[in-house]
Amino acid sequence: MKENSFLAPDVNLQELAARTKNYSGAELEGVVKSAVSFALNRQLSMDDLTKPVDEESIKVTMDDFLNALHEVTPAFGASTDDLERCRLNGMMDCGNRHKHIYQRAMLLVEQVKVSEGSPLVTCLLEGPSGSGKTALAATVGIDSDFPYVKIVSAESMIGLHESTKCAQIIKVFEDAYKSPLSIIILDDIERLLEYVAIGPRFSNIISQTLLVLLKRLPPKGKKLLVLGTTSEMSFLESVGICDAFSVPYQVPKLKTDDVKKVLEQLNVFAGEDIDAAAEALNDMPIKKVYMLIEMAAQGEQGGAAEAIYSGKEKIKIAHFYDCLQDVVNTIECPIPIIRVDFEKE
Repeated sequence: MKENSFLAPDVNLQELAARTKNYSGAELEGVVKSAVSFALNRQLSMDDLTKPVDEESIKVTMDDFLNALHEVTPAFGASTDDLERCRLNGMMDCGNRHKHIYQRAMLLVEQVKVSEGSPLVTCLLEGPSGSGKTALAATVGIDSDFPYVKIVSAESMIGLHESTKCAQIIKVFEDAYKSPLSIIILDDIERLLEYVAIGPRFSNIISQTLLVLLKRLPPKGKKLLVLGTTSEMSFLESVGICDAFSVPYQVPKLKTDDVKKVLEQLNVFAGEDIDAAAEALNDMPIKKVYMLIEMAAQGEQGGAAEAIYSGKEKIKIAHFYDCLQDVVNTIECPIPIIRVDFEKE
């Protein structure tokens, strides 16, 4: 294409090569054909399809290639869309502890990348539900720029039998072994193990499968980082999963100073109300903080979110307290259990 002057001057082959990690030869061919189709479409007249195409004027631009990359994705590439869904609110500055864990996790990424003695590194992020563990793991996966990044979650296996779940998990690891650098995120491990507190009950088959995979070294020349997340640390300890992870980090709830940083970045409260709102949200997981902000941003009558997020209005602190009280009451006052004495009845 270059020799026959079909490439536009803005096409950067080096950038395209960097963007096509883990593409097979057939997939690269698909990218080129897709880019050409975008260029041809610009030459076609939908009003007169019989009009001949001037081949000399066809130029495949960089935008054509970028559009083609969205259309043709590698079978063994990074699950960018899945990872982005895990951090809908992005990654904000949530305080020193969260920043420290992120930096340590990125050091593990670097260790896997450059160290010959660490072909397999495993890290467990544990903390209360909603503390941002999955978002943190997804951010590390995206920022690593590894060619293969996959997330394994229970939501993608709803309704599957134990053996089928095991087969899917094994396939993710087997695919990772085909890439020089890979990251696998095991999200909510207790859900993967079908853990139920009553009993307790869990899948021993899936548990044993994970134990084997977490300790199995990848083939020579391949390197793998496994990031796990859990809200049931004591359960994982009881079944031996914790021992399979070499590095554990605790992702905490937000303290007042941490919440204040988040609120300042969101810019949805008046300056005089930020301290009071941050104090009220002390010791709350980041996910619940976002939810409360979303609730309060709707306003008392609804429809105020657009004005608030655009900076035209601010959340009224009194309404915010009402939303907070609703959530607190729901947590502290669960639905009462009615016991019926059938013998008396």
